[in-house]
Amino acid sequence: MLRPAASQTWGACDSVVGAPLGGALCVFCAETKVIALTLRHKIHHSLRWLPAWAWHQIVPRKVHRGNQHLLITIADHFEPSIGPESSRSFASPSEQEQRLERWCREYPHAMDQWRDADGFPLRHTYFYPAEQHDAGLIRRLAEHCHAGWGEIEIHLHHGLDEPDNPENTEAVLTSFRDNLENEGCLSRWEGKGPARYAFVHGNWALANSAEGRYCGIDGEMEILARTGCYADLTLPSAPSPAQVAKINALYECALTLSHRAPHRKGRDLRVGTPPLTYPLIVQGPLGVTFQHPRRRWPVPAIENSELTNANPPTLNRLRLWRRAEITVKGRTDWLFIKLHCHGMNPRDEAAMFGASMQRFLQELLRKDRTGAVHNVHFVTAREMVNIALAACDGKDGDPGAFRDYRLKLITPPRVP
Repeated sequence: MLRPAASQTWGACDSVVGAPLGGALCVFCAETKVIALTLRHKIHHSLRWLPAWAWHQIVPRKVHRGNQHLLITIADHFEPSIGPESSRSFASPSEQEQRLERWCREYPHAMDQWRDADGFPLRHTYFYPAEQHDAGLIRRLAEHCHAGWGEIEIHLHHGLDEPDNPENTEAVLTSFRDNLENEGCLSRWEGKGPARYAFVHGNWALANSAEGRYCGIDGEMEILARTGCYADLTLPSAPSPAQVAKINALYECALTLSHRAPHRKGRDLRVGTPPLTYPLIVQGPLGVTFQHPRRRWPVPAIENSELTNANPPTLNRLRLWRRAEITVKGRTDWLFIKLHCHGMNPRDEAAMFGASMQRFLQELLRKDRTGAVHNVHFVTAREMVNIALAACDGKDGDPGAFRDYRLKLITPPRVP
């Protein structure tokens, strides 16, 4: 349940902190101290990846000319129990049921009108926390997904109070994978064999990458591979210390999976070279922006592709996501944009399917229909990986034709 700081802005604080001074609050001194501490903390944890981002801005790149396909997915850290007032607070079971029921009712109603180039609506991939498994909630969410409104994958928070151990982690992942399979969720390679899944690590600490916190297992990536994980979609995690130096990429881990954070280094996916090491790493855009919506003046902020009410989707953000140029090398006309959110956070509803998301989709698809040099494809995490695998195998043309290329759903959905 722990999440990174709400504000991703360098040199700015969302809280007013003060101490009594002559009957008043010394707001200026308190804010200055908080700003300095926040700035130091975020710069310290950004030094790993900032050089890579800066280099990407400086080095001349081959600009793709002609039609481009934008593949957009939302990795939803979907926690019905999420407590917006505290990272360790939990909603009651009845409130969780009400939240999920409202989502399953309101989301299709709000989003049905916005369709991509293939006729699909924007669907979430629901990364449900394994340690919070609730059979009733999973069954209701599975119904929502089987109706064509998304897919369920696996999320895990562990090692919060003390380091977890490999045996427990593998047991939790295996049990939850099997439960989801019994509900007709997840996928199989070429439609055969054991269930396969995509993964998001709670608290961003994939393979013990957060300086020993919120995990505790150096060989976690090896456990993921052994239990059927085909891709990890945790990153980017900035400003968390779990953020690695390699950014804005689709890649295989280059270090042995038993090592701590083997995704620190990787081999980019490229046309003509099918990947051999799973899980693949699917990153979302990460960079720096001076266009934060809550700031009157241009203060540098981290663009980490998270959707919140405070930082909703906009065409300005889309330009930054596109500039990250996340592609399979050699297939620059297929652009991969992985976003993330906490869909069950009541404070972020407008950015999920409310006014701000509606406005973004209207502007995005209006531009698409007016002959812009891109086509929009709303994909799930599984579909995005399938399309990346097709690119590695040399496929070209319309990426929407490869949504089910290798990984095929156990229960094919009804297209809404």
